[in-house]
Amino acid sequence: MQATDIEPHLTTRRFGRRLHVFEEVDSTNTTARELAEAGAEEGTVVIAESQRRGRGRLGRQWVSPPQRNLYLSLVLRPRLPSEVIPQLTLVVGLAAAETVREWTSNVAIKWPNDLVSGGRKLAGILTEMVADESGVRFVIPGIGVNLNSAPEDFPPAVRGIATSLSMITGAAIDRARFTARLLNRCEARYDQWQRDGFATLAPEWERFSCLTDQPIVVQSDVHGKSERIEGVALGLADDGALRVRGADGRECRVVAGDVTVLGGYDQLREARTD
Repeated sequence: MQATDIEPHLTTRRFGRRLHVFEEVDSTNTTARELAEAGAEEGTVVIAESQRRGRGRLGRQWVSPPQRNLYLSLVLRPRLPSEVIPQLTLVVGLAAAETVREWTSNVAIKWPNDLVSGGRKLAGILTEMVADESGVRFVIPGIGVNLNSAPEDFPPAVRGIATSLSMITGAAIDRARFTARLLNRCEARYDQWQRDGFATLAPEWERFSCLTDQPIVVQSDVHGKSERIEGVALGLADDGALRVRGADGRECRVVAGDVTVLGGYDQLREARTD
């Protein structure tokens, strides 16, 4: 996939207008960060055909077979306070879910950063921020979407919980077209977030949520304090926090954490279409 394959499908003003495509990198997030440190403008995109050390949240590996899928990172410079930057993962997740829905209605979001289909993981988002005393310098959201992976492309340990868009649809996915459609939606949702706040996006995000009413365990780690919360997911707050009703019946808000669905991914409901 070349930049010239993607550019004809773009309708953006900024996203993807500076587009770097590599055969292989350690991690697209790492490369995008290096470009950002060197002054890359907002909307600069890094894409790799393969990653040697693709990363997911909490230090997990993102399996990145060559010339199959989409491994993409963005350089963003939001004019917002650092405390709302975690919402960007949800903003990008919404744009990604809307893009996938152009190929299949069978897609849902698992808070905070996964797309799932049929109870299996389809995509993940890793957002990294660099800030100093003056505020947010830049943010790098990385997006990995399994587009054309076959079952044998996944390691045995994740083969039963991972899927790809081609496995879902039964047809090969045009990666360049998907990439452009994703960037178009990302820019629109990003601009809406900066202009109007996350509360305007929350209802649309909630329509894709697969956690509402599900029994879950959240391992929350905020400011170095680890906490285990077991309860039922109630939905999304206007600021992007996950609302959970604990075993004692009280409601709490989780702003960051790792969610496990009791009973496994197969229990997840799909996104509502109403």
